[in-house]
Amino acid sequence: MEAAGERYLEESNKEEIKVPMKGRELLRSPLWNKGSAFTEEEREKLDLLGLLPPYISTIDQQLARRYANFLECENGLSKYHFLTGLQNRNETLFFRFCSDHVVETLPYIYTPVVGEASLNFSLHYHHSRGLYIPYEQKDNIEEILKNAEKKEVEVIVATDGGRILGLGDVGVGGMTIPIGKTSLYTLFGGVAPGLVLPVFLDVGTDNEELLKDPLYLGRRKNRISGEQYYEFMDAFVDAVKKVFPEALLQWEDLLGKHAQKVLDRYKDSVLSFNDDIQGTASVVLAGLLSALKMKGSALKEEKIAIFGGGAAGLGIGKSIYRYLLHHSVSEDVARDAIYIIDRDGLTYHGQEGLREEHTFFAKDKPAHLGPTISLDETIEHFGITILIGASAQKGAFKEKTIQGIMKHTTIPIVFPLSNPHTKAEATPEMIIKTSKGKAIVATGTAFPAVEYEGKTYQVQQCNNVYIFPGIGLFTTAFDVKTIPEEFFFIAGETLSRISPPLLFPEFPQLKEASKQIAFDIAKYAAKEGMIEVKEEADILLRLEKTMWSPNYKKYV
Repeated sequence: MEAAGERYLEESNKEEIKVPMKGRELLRSPLWNKGSAFTEEEREKLDLLGLLPPYISTIDQQLARRYANFLECENGLSKYHFLTGLQNRNETLFFRFCSDHVVETLPYIYTPVVGEASLNFSLHYHHSRGLYIPYEQKDNIEEILKNAEKKEVEVIVATDGGRILGLGDVGVGGMTIPIGKTSLYTLFGGVAPGLVLPVFLDVGTDNEELLKDPLYLGRRKNRISGEQYYEFMDAFVDAVKKVFPEALLQWEDLLGKHAQKVLDRYKDSVLSFNDDIQGTASVVLAGLLSALKMKGSALKEEKIAIFGGGAAGLGIGKSIYRYLLHHSVSEDVARDAIYIIDRDGLTYHGQEGLREEHTFFAKDKPAHLGPTISLDETIEHFGITILIGASAQKGAFKEKTIQGIMKHTTIPIVFPLSNPHTKAEATPEMIIKTSKGKAIVATGTAFPAVEYEGKTYQVQQCNNVYIFPGIGLFTTAFDVKTIPEEFFFIAGETLSRISPPLLFPEFPQLKEASKQIAFDIAKYAAKEGMIEVKEEADILLRLEKTMWSPNYKKYV
């Protein structure tokens, strides 16, 4: 079956492209605009005479100008808005610029600055990208999807703004996340910019500051809930299946009470996954496997505490559990290796207010401990050797927490994953200095290198950006109907395999890493009969044909 974006890809991969517009309309289209790089012949034939300065620039000259502009920006938010403006004018130049300067630009395309941008979204709003679907339009969603500038869509990233990073309910400001993540699908997964679509599902906000803000651009009502919420989601999914039936739907930053339910409700009816649950779990698995290679240990030999019992924390726990089962560890041993610490401390059987989703990993309560078992008590009593933070509680890991883990292992593995950095459970500097340089550390957002006793420790990000672009590349290249759990195991194992001597690949290698992840997933899918390919070389050829590169083509 022809994939949804196959016609677009076939056209965009040609050296000469038939452009669908002329004149000022062409200059206003970020997908087609080349700015000062239009040739004399193109200017004549496409009604551009007099609309541009006379000098014809090369893309390298354009990049030099834009880099000078980028360096003039005074702070992170101004860099974010500069890059957003460039993307809204000329997508090819934007992605080429970000590709050439990936280490410098990634913090401003995505975390941590995207969090600040989400908080100031209504104040700085100046250009519509993607689609906004308010609850009141639930009967018109199919028509709204047809209003998208992009008529062939392979990847949709959708959020309701309920739990953005560690910032909570930011309402319509949550649109910055789908915009950022669709950009990363293109930058690192090679999914063409004409095939990605950010969507904001506006079910309202419970953030009183936003509801009282006269400048707020979102739905000025409290969030819908219960059956209303799921009826709205049903309508959205049904519309996606009709308008973009081959598209991958990524759920992003939904409230914890909805995240798993939405994933379970639609995972078998539409090609979809939840990045906060499955993407996070996959990249954490990759980081743990890489760290354990450095440590010379095996996952089944460790005791893992996950601080934060929301959708991400439970997703990490369940993924580790299923991975252990996948590698022939018994159910009891696998479950016993994982400890969930939520707002009321360690989850245990008989705990007052124990939520249903926490019962699976609940422990037997030691008689000598009180009704609330703290993180440090959990570490001391159960011999924790790995600590993962998914709580958005800044500074929750103290020096005594790290010292407690070191009583049970000489090389602790500590991943404070909450982002942005203002929500991180600990700073890498504290962990490294407290452990005397022994701890293996990864964070969810960017932190500077740490200097300790004459040695420089680079802090690596355990970020979903290592996983989801490869998933999107695979589903764009091949026609599949579901995303099984095994895809995320494969992604994690592949990422770990190609990472040494680091926990994760460096960002300039991320596009190649995404291709390798897509390749390994495709091999598994072919083995399981999910896709039809004759040999591995055909997989690689298909992926390379699918991947878009930010280079100008000749317009005819």
